Amino acid sequence: MKGTPEDPRGLIQEAYRMVGISAPECRSIFLDWALGVPPDRETKTEVRRLLNRYAEANPGHPMTQTLIEALDEPASARRRGGRAGRLRDTNT
Repeated sequence: MKGTPEDPRGLIQEAYRMVGISAPECRSIFLDWALGVPPDRETKTEVRRLLNRYAEANPGHPMTQTLIEALDEPASARRRGGRAGRLRDTNT
């Protein structure tokens, strides 16, 4: 299986070919793909390239949704530890 510059191992391409693939399976494949992105490449740029390649022809595919979600900004982390966190948890 020959990949593309944004998907050299062909993981995303193969996911789109799988009949009946589920969203959790797509997320697992995406994680494997993301771990393989070379450090000199911007992951979000590569995700946009994948969407340009596959999304229009596969709008309802769970991998398309996974790629779209990958572009979302992560929720800001909130500190829950320490004394204030323990006090807040006991008051609820």
